[in-house]
Amino acid sequence: MSNGFIWSSADEPHAARRREMLRTHPEIKELYGPCSRTKYVCTLLVGLQLALAFLLRDAPWWLIVLAAYVVGGVINQALLLAIHELSHNLAFRKPWHNRVFGVFINLPVGVPVAETFRYYHLRHHSHQGDERLDTDIPTEFEARLLRHRVSKLLWLSCQGFAYALRPLFVDPKKPAASEIANLLVQVAFSVAVFHFWGGKALAYLPISSLIVMGLHPIAGHYISEHYVFREGQETYSYYGPLNALAFNVGYHNEHHDFPYVPGSRLPKLRAMAPEFYDGLLSHKSWTATLWNFVMRPSLGGYSRIKRRVERRRD
Repeated sequence: MSNGFIWSSADEPHAARRREMLRTHPEIKELYGPCSRTKYVCTLLVGLQLALAFLLRDAPWWLIVLAAYVVGGVINQALLLAIHELSHNLAFRKPWHNRVFGVFINLPVGVPVAETFRYYHLRHHSHQGDERLDTDIPTEFEARLLRHRVSKLLWLSCQGFAYALRPLFVDPKKPAASEIANLLVQVAFSVAVFHFWGGKALAYLPISSLIVMGLHPIAGHYISEHYVFREGQETYSYYGPLNALAFNVGYHNEHHDFPYVPGSRLPKLRAMAPEFYDGLLSHKSWTATLWNFVMRPSLGGYSRIKRRVERRRD
């Protein structure tokens, strides 16, 4: 187990690979732009999740938790990954349409994340590995904690809290007007659900979100994307069947290479230029990724590549 992060003096790998890929495969540009199906799929998922909340309004707690794990969590993870798509303006051509729609599909998630996620996720792309600006990287406190099997297991089960709270400590910022609007809309929606359907229906929604970010097969994507499983490789893809439930977020090398290609077209991107991806290590199972992260002593919070970036003084 390493006692420190993996420090790199090289630039993040995706910009250089993107330039080379466009030089040899200029036809990739034909894949750019929003996917027209995304808004319909998301609206269907919102409707389905709200229907389940209504049906579970008088259910016993054990059934609510079971439904959240088996169905509701999968739906909310899909909506969270749809918010990821929208942060790159991949559902509508006008950016503000994506942002408004993101607030709408945020409603079943139970916690207002759309606008805040957009801000920090775009910084993750533009400053991958940056010791301060990339809040996808665990803090020093987390990394020290994640050196034993039990602590790694407990951290994975509460991973949603880690992702939500980490930016407040690593790169805090004053809430923007759009984030306040996101919060007010979410609060109004939650009050309405509580008033008309009751506390159990309301609780089902955030429970679904938290449970799917913990010890759940789909949650493997949080570990699989950038934790170092092969020395020198910074980003990893997964090409398994769960991509069908996750807007192809498993195609993560492809996504970072071309963030303006929607998830629905990422398999086409890989097929256009297989020589750039065949030699990279990829994951075959998100569940196995979680297992390996917990069980292998060589993997933990320090298994991330970081960069020190010189900044101008104000």
